[in-house]
Amino acid sequence: METKRQQKIAKLIQKELSEIFQREIKSQGSIMITVTKVNVTSDMSYARVYLSVFAPDREAKTGVVKEVNAMSRNIRGMLGDRIRFQIRVIPELQFFEDDSLDYIENIDNLLKS
Repeated sequence: METKRQQKIAKLIQKELSEIFQREIKSQGSIMITVTKVNVTSDMSYARVYLSVFAPDREAKTGVVKEVNAMSRNIRGMLGDRIRFQIRVIPELQFFEDDSLDYIENIDNLLKS
């Protein structure tokens, strides 16, 4: 169960990371990255960030998530510049692929058949 403080911090991080991905990190070609969910630990030291990647094929999706994880230190720095006056400690970021859209599509296809 998340506390209200964790929920507020998660929403703040989600909003700011969305802007960072949209404005400051240039994606290649037709790849679009969306931050779908952020979970913050109770001590506010780690944040699990779920990304929805719209790419032409599956390999490109996993490659983008690996690339973003490799850049997590720089992304954390950009996030810190934006929210440093709102929270004390900027959490370590861990990025994961959000596969909920694939799951929904699979269920939809099963229901159609």
